[in-house]
Amino acid sequence: MADEHHTLDHLFVAGFSDTREFSARRGGKQRVRTVDRRSHGNKVLTDTNKALTETDLRRKALSDLDDRLRATGSIIVIEGDSAKYPLKLDKLSKLTPHRTSPKQPQWLLLSFHAATDDLPERAVVWVSDDHRETFLKLFQDFLEKETRNSNPKNHELIANMAEVRAAFLRDLWTSDGEPPTRGKHWWQLWLRSTEEALPAFEAFADMFGLRRRERSLQLSGRLVVWVEATWEELIPLPSTPVPIAEIRSPDFIDTVEDLSRMIQQEHVTDLADRVTPPDLDAPAVCLLDSGVLRAHSLLRDALAHSDHQAINGWPADNTATHAHGTSMAGLALYGPHLDDHFTTTQTVPLLHRLESVRMVPDRREPKIEIADRGTATTEAVALPEITYPRPRVFCLTLSSTPDGRPGEPTLWSAAIDAIAAGTDSMREGDQFRLISDPDPHSSRLFVIAAGNLNPPHYQEKHRQASAVSAIQDPAQAWNALTVGASTQLTERPSDAQHDSWSPIAASGDLSPHSSTSLLFDHSKWPLKPDICMEGGNVLSDGKNIHERHPLLSLRSTGVTSDTALTSANATSAATAQAARLAVLAMQRYPDYWPETIRGLLPHCAEWTPSMKREIDTARRGSKHEIEVLLRTFGWGVPTEDAVLNSSRQAVTLVTQDQFTPFEGREFSMRSLRLHDLPWPAEALEALGEKDVRLRVTLSYFIEPSASRRGWQRRHSYASHGLRFDLQDSTETQQQFIARVSNTAQREEEGNSPGKDASKRWTLGPRRQGLGSLHQDDWYGTGAELSRCNSLAVFPVGGWWKYNKRTGREGQPVRYALLLSLQTQEEGVDLYTPIATQLQVPVPTMIDTP
Repeated sequence: MADEHHTLDHLFVAGFSDTREFSARRGGKQRVRTVDRRSHGNKVLTDTNKALTETDLRRKALSDLDDRLRATGSIIVIEGDSAKYPLKLDKLSKLTPHRTSPKQPQWLLLSFHAATDDLPERAVVWVSDDHRETFLKLFQDFLEKETRNSNPKNHELIANMAEVRAAFLRDLWTSDGEPPTRGKHWWQLWLRSTEEALPAFEAFADMFGLRRRERSLQLSGRLVVWVEATWEELIPLPSTPVPIAEIRSPDFIDTVEDLSRMIQQEHVTDLADRVTPPDLDAPAVCLLDSGVLRAHSLLRDALAHSDHQAINGWPADNTATHAHGTSMAGLALYGPHLDDHFTTTQTVPLLHRLESVRMVPDRREPKIEIADRGTATTEAVALPEITYPRPRVFCLTLSSTPDGRPGEPTLWSAAIDAIAAGTDSMREGDQFRLISDPDPHSSRLFVIAAGNLNPPHYQEKHRQASAVSAIQDPAQAWNALTVGASTQLTERPSDAQHDSWSPIAASGDLSPHSSTSLLFDHSKWPLKPDICMEGGNVLSDGKNIHERHPLLSLRSTGVTSDTALTSANATSAATAQAARLAVLAMQRYPDYWPETIRGLLPHCAEWTPSMKREIDTARRGSKHEIEVLLRTFGWGVPTEDAVLNSSRQAVTLVTQDQFTPFEGREFSMRSLRLHDLPWPAEALEALGEKDVRLRVTLSYFIEPSASRRGWQRRHSYASHGLRFDLQDSTETQQQFIARVSNTAQREEEGNSPGKDASKRWTLGPRRQGLGSLHQDDWYGTGAELSRCNSLAVFPVGGWWKYNKRTGREGQPVRYALLLSLQTQEEGVDLYTPIATQLQVPVPTMIDTP
């Protein structure tokens, strides 16, 4: 089971008037069996007592042998009747409710087995000894108590149970097929991630003289370890303190590319047979690249023939010249998980599709001139939109050296900003022309590679090389999500020829491939990249460089055959992974706007430990030092779990709103949006002086200026700007509104925003306002934050206001506002009071002259 702290929906606040509850993943209202209450309740209660007694006897036999094998809970199996009446899984995990100490599990769902032709639905559940009576009370309440609508208490849970029994080792097997019960084998054990997990496993292995690998893998809520044993030697596991959740059959592979082509083909074919194709209407990653080898067995089920296009010529990846688009397709579809999929036998369901538009010309086609790249991108975007009306993320991994100073808009980046905002545009000579008003309903999400070192001058002090390599065109686009590359890949190759070689970058650092925006004008141009994803490392022996060793790169799909594998790296690989996260968020939250998804990924990003050490050091210095780091690696690395889920201790609220910031022919009336914050006041106050973090992200799309002359001035490229500010704990609401109005006026006059009422921000208001994605972290105490009751979103001028001939007066703008509360204090539930108790009022629209 995934950690229950990471399976909660983000809370969507619709129009600030109510909170929409997301439906359960299993869909629809649960069907409940008709049973005789007395006989059925007594049966399952008797079964449960018998199962617990049987596990007690097994455990006692082991603890008598060695006191280190004394367990603190029992593992049982709950079987359903049929797939028609599913088990109520959300009731099969429960934590202690007390707040003053860390929450402990009372009972936990370890794994779930779907019904088959031969076997019913099965849930494997661990029950704590300390809470056994509470667990048994579920069955007793079914027999003795009723709900308000006269149903037995716990009716949906108990009625659909058919049998309860003690667990055997076979119940923990989650790989396909039968476990090998003859001979000695390596096994992959998935343990609940607790402080005692690794010591308990080591004690078990040592007690029975079992060989184990020193390496372990920490996942969200799980610790994966490996042991060599016979099946008989593992039989005692469910009766020991080892927090076993699953047993799997591992296939140890350093890298698949080290295997023979025939064995690689076997692995790829096996995986292809286990892939479940996505629905035709599923959202898609649209690759604007060198084309894709659609015949590849890992890609063909997700890439329809009609979605395989080119702006000129044949749509396939030209294997004689390129392999880039195909390798990006594999990462956009599977992320960094291909190696993991090869080591299991589990089904791989695909939740999103691929689309491909080949933009890179082959040797027989004319090159796209620099001035025409924006036009070519516009044509490439139109092809899939005409073909099929599905949600999509555009993944652009092509780049070039900009035709101006670093960070300045170009014809290409301005075209992307216009496309993203839903504005039609065209090129006239070396000028850019807008030919329609922006249409928010036609907005689009672009995920763009920051670009690699140019030229690739790798060196031991790689951060210095990245600092003088500016982010490439068109990744400076304001409305795009720009992706840099970091790396966690630092293993040394085992082959003898690389004995004296070492990775250049340390774990969690910026990848040696990645460019930065340190050469941008810091007063005008956006903070880029927005996030980083894994982009691989570089090997060096002090003299020579190996740019793409398989061990320090990512596995993906190749072009030499329909089962070929290859290595991918750098900011293109990072961007393909980010596009995948974005489209998974689209699939999970179909009502989110492109602006919202663009803001969600950096909002859910975290700095790696090495990045955070640098940030924490910079906090003791100046805000400029923090900005330098953000222009190096952005807001860090988002994980799939964080992008898709909130948790009890880290809750994300998502709001989508629109308003008209300026009205009247002279834009004389300005409005701001005042949001009353739905804080879990009681929980925050209970934290007292304990620390909390509030993260605020404001994401919107600007309409780019058509005049290249205006691209040099702060308020002349963007159509408008939005800012946010938080009410201080010592301010009244009237004082807060007055301060916000003064801040907006000062910024439009070209002055600094003024004194911030709170010193708690990481960046602060002077640096929050660059680009059209604004994010900052507020750190303080729970008691202090509980009194910060309002957040304002307010406008500052752009060319809409200063160029009154364009007819944009009264033009509404929309934005996504994301708020996250997080605490490291154990046992604190910030999610529940917001999700189930607080009423979110309608925001107040305040007009100020």
